[in-house]
Amino acid sequence: MSARRIVSLLPSATEILFAIGAGDRVVGVTHECDFPPEARTRAALTSSLLPGDAVTAGAIDRHVRASVHSGSSLYALDADRLAQLDPDLIVTQELCAVCAVSYEIVQRAAKRLRGDPRVISLEPSSLEDVYATIGFLGELCGRERGAAEVVAGLRAREAVLRNTPRDVRPRALILEWTDPPMSGGHWTPGLVEIAGGIPLLAHPGANSQTLAWDAIAQADPDVVIVVPCGFDLAHAQSAVRELAANATWNALRAKTSGHAYVMDGNAYVNRPGPRLIDSADRFAWAFDDATLVANPAPMPSGIARIAR
Repeated sequence: MSARRIVSLLPSATEILFAIGAGDRVVGVTHECDFPPEARTRAALTSSLLPGDAVTAGAIDRHVRASVHSGSSLYALDADRLAQLDPDLIVTQELCAVCAVSYEIVQRAAKRLRGDPRVISLEPSSLEDVYATIGFLGELCGRERGAAEVVAGLRAREAVLRNTPRDVRPRALILEWTDPPMSGGHWTPGLVEIAGGIPLLAHPGANSQTLAWDAIAQADPDVVIVVPCGFDLAHAQSAVRELAANATWNALRAKTSGHAYVMDGNAYVNRPGPRLIDSADRFAWAFDDATLVANPAPMPSGIARIAR
């Protein structure tokens, strides 16, 4: 029997469920589920435990590392509200300890529910995994056709990007955090390749890793794109401004030549859902802009140039 009452504790899963036509079955989401806009009308079951004074990238990183080390959660789950919603399917994850409410907390809360809901953990680490996830969720909620249509559309867009002729494949560094600098992991290097670039200091299929500024300088990327995890464009730009006193950052050839960009990571790169192809579109635009492609397309939303 397909799921009728779904609680999605992942913004990416929420996006997928609405995209495949199962949004009417979603009864609960996280406080971060903001796309599509209709998702905001569902009951929010989580809240952040990040202290109010942790606003800079460095302060957030220190708090996150301390919390993970101590075994504390970064999110609270409203177990009472969850019980009231009486879901038959709960979608969560174990991939990242800082991206969503922990799997253990979800499991404990689910055991208290009278309906014995199914709890599934999504663990995509590549774009192909995301395609498989879309199909899997389609099967769980009886929206196989909708899922197949979404995947087909995404594959078609991917093919267009892959097959676009390019004279130059820029060497691109994707920074998923700024203090400390962290590499692009999981699906991000694949998106760079789809968009026509060569990923540098990347960790495909694996968690992001802390990078040394000396290593970044030695890699000498042609293009740098900053996409801090969980930050919208305004917050990402604030994180970039915090790097103003960093001599290595200021001396990078990509920055001094005007080939450094900042993106809304929260909407695009960080969420393993349908908008990953939108992320690749924006990478491709940045690569075209940096390599001076004739007749460049207008700058898309969610990305901006970083001042030299």
